[in-house]
Amino acid sequence: PYTTLFRSDNIIINIPALTEERRRDLVKQAKSEAEDAKIGIRNHRKDANTDIKKEEKDGTAEDICKKAEEDVQKLTDSFIRKVDEILVVKEAEIMKV
Repeated sequence: PYTTLFRSDNIIINIPALTEERRRDLVKQAKSEAEDAKIGIRNHRKDANTDIKKEEKDGTAEDICKKAEEDVQKLTDSFIRKVDEILVVKEAEIMKV
């Protein structure tokens, strides 16, 4: 009277442990990705500063524009610091045996 349906949604894959060389390669890749992220952040800073300069030419007060540039720089520094912090944690995680 009972019908049992067996449904398996799991796939088992055996993955060998990482070698020291492979760990170093992964750290190198993580550093590359972090550098790409920092370049992206700097590009956004450049775009924001360009927009601020346009506003200044259109008549916005110089002190307001200067404050905006400082705020953009603070944000840039903050996000670059975050990327560096994440990279340090990721490196430790990858190199952990």
